[in-house]
Amino acid sequence: MHIIETADGTHLYSKVWGEGRPVILIHGWPLSGDSWDPISHALADAGLKAIAYDRRGFGRSSQPSGGYDYDTFADDLAAVMKHYGVTENAALVGFSMGGGEIARYMSRHGGKGVSQAVLISSVVPYMLKEDNNPDGVPQATFDQMTQGMLEDRAKFFTGFFKDFFGMGMLAHPVSDEVLHLAWATAMQAGLRPTLGAAKAFATTDFRPDLPHFRVPTLVIHGTADKTVPIAATGHEVARRVDSARLIEYDGEPHGLFATQTERLKSDLLAFLLGEEAPRSQEALDEMTREALVLPQL
Repeated sequence: MHIIETADGTHLYSKVWGEGRPVILIHGWPLSGDSWDPISHALADAGLKAIAYDRRGFGRSSQPSGGYDYDTFADDLAAVMKHYGVTENAALVGFSMGGGEIARYMSRHGGKGVSQAVLISSVVPYMLKEDNNPDGVPQATFDQMTQGMLEDRAKFFTGFFKDFFGMGMLAHPVSDEVLHLAWATAMQAGLRPTLGAAKAFATTDFRPDLPHFRVPTLVIHGTADKTVPIAATGHEVARRVDSARLIEYDGEPHGLFATQTERLKSDLLAFLLGEEAPRSQEALDEMTREALVLPQL
C-alpha cells in the first residue's frame, strides 16, 4: 500500500500486485480500486505489475473540496505513474469514467510512456445527448441522478447498482453480496466528490481527445449497458480511433468486471500479452514529441 501526494496536496491510496510490465487500472464511479481485485490478481499471476488506485474523493483517498474535473484526474494519473517510475511500455485500463482519465492523459500528457490502452464500459467519447450526439443520455437523466443523491444517497445507490449489474426479476448475474459490497464502497466516497465526479463524466466531451489515441486500443462494452449506452461510447470510439478494436459482450450490462470476470480476464490478458505488440520506446518517444506540439486541453 502506498499513499501518493498530488500537486494540490491530495492523497491517493494505491496498491501494487505483481512484478513486470506496468498495467495501471482506473476504476469507475462511484467505486474504488478494489473493484479491480480479481483482475489485478490475474494480471499479477500472468507476470504483470497491476497498479490500482482510488480516485480522489473515493475509497481511501482524501476528499478535497475541488479538483473533480478531468484535467485534474489526468494529472492525478500522471502523479501515480511518476510515483511508481512508470516511464515506458505501460498499459492503461479504464472502466467507465476511468476511460476519461485515459483519454485526457493521452491528450494532456501526450500519452507519455503508454503503449496500450483499454476502455471497458467507458464513458468516452461523450455521454450527454445533444443534436450532434443523438445516442447520448438526456440531461434530465443526470439531473434526476443528482436530485436522488442529494435527497437520499443511500437509497439512490441501492437502485443504481441494480441497473449497473443488470439485476432484474429473472436476471441475477451477481450475488446480493456483490450488490451490498458495491453499495458500501460507494458510501465511502464523500457526497461532494460523488456529485463532482458525476458531473464530470456526464458533461465532458472527449471527442477532441480521440486523435491522441495512437497506440493499440481495446474497447470492451456490453450491448445491454443501461448506465453507459454502447451506441454513444464504445461504437463511437471504434469508429473514430483507427487503432481501436471493439469486443462487444452481447446482452451484458455495465459492470462487466463482476458479471463477466473470467471472460474479461481472458480478453485483457490476450491483448496485453500477445495480440497487440507494444510499440518500441523510440516510436513512443516520437509520438510524444509530436503530441506535445499540439494544443493541450
